[in-house]
Amino acid sequence: MTFNLWRGPSFFNPKRFDLPRFGLADLAVGLGTLTLFYVIARLGAQALIKFAPPDIIPSVSLDPRNLPNYAARSTLRMFVALFFSVVFTFVYGYAAARSRRAEKVLVPLLDILQSVPVLGFLSVTVTAFIALFRGSLLGLEAASVFAIFTGQAWNMTFSFYHSLRSVPTELDEMATLYRLSAWERFTRLELPSSAIGLVWNGMMSFGGGWFFLAASEAISVLNRQYTLPGIGSYVAAAVSAKDMHALAWAIATMVILILMIDQFFWKPLVTLADRYKLELSAGEERRFWVVDLWRAASLPRYAEKLYGPVVTWVDKLLTRATAVHEKTHAGVASKSKDWLFNTVVIVVTAGLSIAAFHFVVSSVGLPEFGYAALLGLATCGRVIALLIFSTIVWTPIGVAIGFSPKLARLSQPLIQILASFPANFLFPFATLGFIRFGISLNWGSMLLMALGAQWYLLFNVIGGAQSIPNELREMAASIGLRRVRAWRALIGPGVFGSWVTGAITASGGAWNASIVSETVSWGNTTLHANGLGAYIADATAKGDWPRIVLGVAMMSVFVVGFNRIVWKPLFDVAESKYRLA
Repeated sequence: MTFNLWRGPSFFNPKRFDLPRFGLADLAVGLGTLTLFYVIARLGAQALIKFAPPDIIPSVSLDPRNLPNYAARSTLRMFVALFFSVVFTFVYGYAAARSRRAEKVLVPLLDILQSVPVLGFLSVTVTAFIALFRGSLLGLEAASVFAIFTGQAWNMTFSFYHSLRSVPTELDEMATLYRLSAWERFTRLELPSSAIGLVWNGMMSFGGGWFFLAASEAISVLNRQYTLPGIGSYVAAAVSAKDMHALAWAIATMVILILMIDQFFWKPLVTLADRYKLELSAGEERRFWVVDLWRAASLPRYAEKLYGPVVTWVDKLLTRATAVHEKTHAGVASKSKDWLFNTVVIVVTAGLSIAAFHFVVSSVGLPEFGYAALLGLATCGRVIALLIFSTIVWTPIGVAIGFSPKLARLSQPLIQILASFPANFLFPFATLGFIRFGISLNWGSMLLMALGAQWYLLFNVIGGAQSIPNELREMAASIGLRRVRAWRALIGPGVFGSWVTGAITASGGAWNASIVSETVSWGNTTLHANGLGAYIADATAKGDWPRIVLGVAMMSVFVVGFNRIVWKPLFDVAESKYRLA
């Protein structure tokens, strides 16, 4: 007698487990899965060795034969950070989109978080993680993963938040009419409608993680140096040694690594996400060899028979737990709760601001605020120039890629390499060029910032263009809308919300990139630009806490102020006027 945990077939019903017919596809899937698990286990074991400051980690070797291991360790850190970024995105983005009270705090806080430089996080977290995992290298590994996480999470969260706020009205009303539970609404409506933008922004966020890989593996903070084996620390060691051959090996390894991740991870996700395109007529279904191989194998279907009932049971359990109930609280109670919530937020914010102000003033004096503000204006000018340039260049390119599945397939590998390739790997060559031609880093840093931040806007525009239903594009073509008229009536409104999201994250990314763009080195030669990024980088390297706090706070003020004055009104326009409904 078998035991049923739910209505339907039993876990141990022998009729459900007919032996599959194995073929070459099963052999490829099975060997690939086992190899992946083996590599993860080997790399994970390397993170569990003993380490306790002031112990010294063996220096990174520039022997190219070590690059496969270094690249694999860096890749594992990237995917661990991506996992936590996705979890953070779902929890934080959902809370901000579904609660007006929480939104008042979470969205401005997200603005602040994305403006806090990665080095600002490292200043606090390195010591904390070492103390948490005392006696193990896992503490430094966790600090590195957290630093990569801070380069990935904010862009994905903004994209998901925007997608939830932009769900078509008729679909939202239908979900309400049929009284879908919160879990059903999330899994049947909100997650599918955000899939395209989330995948494309996930690719961009992954590239943002690569950008800060060197800073997260070769950590120079509070007058102490910590180095983890990885491709980022390999590049840092090559720059310090002026070893052009080692840099060339690292760049070649990075290109191969990005292509492999694109083929085995991102392209399959893009292919699957395309199934959730919002349209009434069936569009061109994408196909990709990894997805076809997976579907041709019997092992995935066999695993689905094993674990499918468990998934179904969990789905029903969460559906019942999040069922919709009638609202019983009155408006007066709601207003009183809002008043109390706003009061608590104001008091806490004011208390923290006063404490930070007193700490900085008592240490460096009030004139330092004016100096930091002037440096912030210089960096702000570079950020604005970057946004204007990126909008003019990448918006039409992103629309063309988003409207053409064939062009998207052909261009995705190149875009993925350009966006994912750590721009700071090219900084040594740019530094040599600046030195040779006498170019001031005050101008050159704008190019370096653009290399790391412009892709946020491109990827968001691609996702926005792909989300425009085919029937609207066909209708526009049938009534003769071309060029300027098509941009005014369809394309512009269709991608406006995605452009705003991309511009917000590109702005935050540019501010963050200023940390590594306004101070660059080649061997013993270091170039500095006048800007807030160089100010924070210098203070972090020296362990100057008052100036670290001042620099991070000033950057947060600039980013949040710009978001409140410029991006918030544009976001409201995108949500109210250009919402697909």
